[in-house]
Amino acid sequence: MSTALLLAIGGLTAVGLYLLTGRSLSRIVLGYSLLGHATVVALITAGGPAGWPPIAGQAAPEDMSNPLPQALTLTAIVISFGLTLFLLALARRQRTLSGDDLVEDDLEDRRIAAVESGPTEPEDPAAT
Repeated sequence: MSTALLLAIGGLTAVGLYLLTGRSLSRIVLGYSLLGHATVVALITAGGPAGWPPIAGQAAPEDMSNPLPQALTLTAIVISFGLTLFLLALARRQRTLSGDDLVEDDLEDRRIAAVESGPTEPEDPAAT
C-alpha cells in the first residue's frame, strides 16, 4: 500500500472527525462526506494491485483483479451519496425553521449533565 494513500486516508479521516464534532450542521455534513471519501479510498487500496478484468477466459485467475473491493466501493459510494443528501435536506430544513444551522443542546442533555456532575453547594449569602 502506498504511503501517500495511507496519509490521504488518515488526513481525510482526521479532518472528517474534526468537522463532525462541530455544532454547525454544514460542518457535520462536510465531515460525514470526508469520512465517506476516506472509506472509499481505503476500500480501493485494500483491493490490492490492479489486474486484468475478471472475465472468464481472458487471463489466469491469479492475474485478475478481485471484484469484491470494487463492489464494496460502489456500495459505499451509493450509501454515502444517499446519506449526504439526507443530511443536506435536514440541514436545510433546520436553517429554514430556525434561521441558523447550529445544533443546540437539548434540555434533557442539560438535566443529565447536572445530575452526573453531582449536587452543588448552595452559596452562603453571609459570605458576601
